[in-house]
Amino acid sequence: MNIDKDTAVTLTFKVTTAQGKVLDDSKDPMVYLHGGYDNTLPKIEAALQGKAPGEKVVLSLKAEDAFGARDESLVRVIPKTEFPPGIKVGGTLQGPDEKGEPQVYTVMKIKGPEVHLDGNHPWAGLDLVFALNVVAVRAASPEEIAHRHVHGEHGHHH
Repeated sequence: MNIDKDTAVTLTFKVTTAQGKVLDDSKDPMVYLHGGYDNTLPKIEAALQGKAPGEKVVLSLKAEDAFGARDESLVRVIPKTEFPPGIKVGGTLQGPDEKGEPQVYTVMKIKGPEVHLDGNHPWAGLDLVFALNVVAVRAASPEEIAHRHVHGEHGHHH
């Protein structure tokens, strides 16, 4: 079966910067629902359309087609007294952005009485290379299509 709308696609992948620094190298396969369900980047979906198990794709994406440009308005410095004890560099937390919408922040550094947070995706602003290997393709179930994601092994569990 080839990748098409409403197929469950199993992939292994490696993500590097344009300079070759490895950012992620999948230990376990990932599974996503193909066909415009926002389960992966649009350019990745387009590159995988029609591919079959065993096929490989290497895709170079500019930052704007991957995780976007860095948005410096998502960088914040908050007094350490506003955090519970045990906050650590590299930890994540959710809080409101400037518009009051939920935003995930990463603790970048703790400097004296201040905690420096970044709401950008860690790969924002980077040109990336995705090396993708199609492991399996199957028809998605009606329930997966209704829920807009894959269920079961390596997928979403309810």
